[in-house]
Amino acid sequence: MTHADAMAAPSSLDHCPLMPNYGAPSILLVEGSGTEVWDNTGKRYLDFVGGLAVQSLGHANPEVAEAITVQANKLVQVSNLWATEHAAPVAMTIDRHLGGGGQVFFCNSGAEANEFAFKLARKWAGHGRFGVVTTFGSFHGRTLAALAACGQPDKHEPFAPMPEGFSHVARDDADALAVALTDSTAAIHLEPVQGEGGVWPSSLAFMAAARALADERDLLFMVDEVQTGLCRTGEWFAYQHYDVQPDVVCLAKALGNGFPIAAVWAKREVAACLEAGDHGSTFGGNPLATAAARKVLEIMERDDIVGRARSLGNQLAGALAELPHAESVRGMGGMLAVELDGPIAKAVATRAATSGLLVNPITPTALRLTPPLTTSADEVEEAMALLGDVLDTTEVPA
Repeated sequence: MTHADAMAAPSSLDHCPLMPNYGAPSILLVEGSGTEVWDNTGKRYLDFVGGLAVQSLGHANPEVAEAITVQANKLVQVSNLWATEHAAPVAMTIDRHLGGGGQVFFCNSGAEANEFAFKLARKWAGHGRFGVVTTFGSFHGRTLAALAACGQPDKHEPFAPMPEGFSHVARDDADALAVALTDSTAAIHLEPVQGEGGVWPSSLAFMAAARALADERDLLFMVDEVQTGLCRTGEWFAYQHYDVQPDVVCLAKALGNGFPIAAVWAKREVAACLEAGDHGSTFGGNPLATAAARKVLEIMERDDIVGRARSLGNQLAGALAELPHAESVRGMGGMLAVELDGPIAKAVATRAATSGLLVNPITPTALRLTPPLTTSADEVEEAMALLGDVLDTTEVPA
């Protein structure tokens, strides 16, 4: 095999050279535009997965692509020992939408953002206070500490023992949360809407109780907005549906519209515990990533992507509720799940892909939909027609 052959995209996925942690891929995607993607055979799909809430402004957004291209011809990466032109404006925009009075750390992924939040909580709380309480069903990443924070014990077992300091309570059980807080607890860390857990919004009462308990016990109230943040739920951040103000916010996914960038925001008085050398990231906040993020935030503000998420969610939720086998619809804005009347989600997703629609079977009985927030009403209608045809010809196992 020549070097050129080795570098070429495989014509078949039968002998994929990638590690098997994502399972065997069945589709090789090569191009996208908005909500549409095409595979290597030229087949078109409507993408209602959207990179798992990443492609909020659509695939190959021309303005974001142009911003990346211009910056790539100027400066890609330098050490964080020096400032670059886009990082501060992006941080200021994030801070403004989070209510002001905070500071931002840039990294590259949601798991990294959560890892730093856990370190920040420990540094802020001081020696002896290191515990973080999350909820069962939560998902915070797959690095070791982030995995330990996930309230999904089946994901822990292959990698045991987990790092110490993480405990879990049932979602929406404020009494259990109060009991779980001990003298060694440093923070409460919640997803306003559980994403990988099945798209389950927290209750207003639970989020309010978490904030009140954090104040009462002198803890940090931290929220994981990696999937829910940046307009996805019909607010700039999902916690804003709950009339609470967190101390720390983790965000990623949509910030670069596909270009890897993540951030942690913390109140200035919390961030003040940090000293030079406490944390770092070689690629975090690099000029290329922050150029992409700066354009993404500009478009989100200019084009009222929050409003578009609300409209999209209303149309999509209504259409999902009318589908065959649909028992209920849950979620917020452009982050929804349809609960089906049996364990058919995986089979439905496979058949939908064959028909030209990509959806995510998030549980055996539920499909998650996180399409680009720029998805048109006509595309929603087309997608729901495709999904309806698949469901209409799917039988629930006896």
